[in-house]
Amino acid sequence: MTTAEKEIEQEQVEIFTDGACCGNPGPGGWGAQIRFGKNVKEIYGGEKDTTNNRMELLAAIKGLEELKKSSKVRIFTDSQYLKNGITEWIHSWKVNHWKGANKKMVKNVDLWKKLDNVIANHNIEWEWIRGHSGNPGNERADQLAQKGIQEIDS
Repeated sequence: MTTAEKEIEQEQVEIFTDGACCGNPGPGGWGAQIRFGKNVKEIYGGEKDTTNNRMELLAAIKGLEELKKSSKVRIFTDSQYLKNGITEWIHSWKVNHWKGANKKMVKNVDLWKKLDNVIANHNIEWEWIRGHSGNPGNERADQLAQKGIQEIDS
């Protein structure tokens, strides 16, 4: 099967992700809206003591973990840390044994490794969108992330 045939065979999915933190570090939440055709699934969660960047990463990981088979995915994020990390920086981090340009271990390496693992089976296009700019998917992902924070506080 050619690459073009494999792409046609793959399902088209859109995932809108967001992370939020009340204090940084502090209580945090992540949210993802997953769209497949007319179907929409929403997921969220939170942690008591975390950072915004960890929540951004978890939103993408959890969204991708929902996919049951290899898919063609567009992931929308308002986090340049997430987008640049997975599309640019990760290549040199892996070559340098997960160390950054400063020769220190990359922050959130556990989540970067997990994200690197979950993207392996998918054809992913990462798209940065400006946060809080009226994009319905991004706004909903933010609401879900806020819900994640609220539920750990209750």
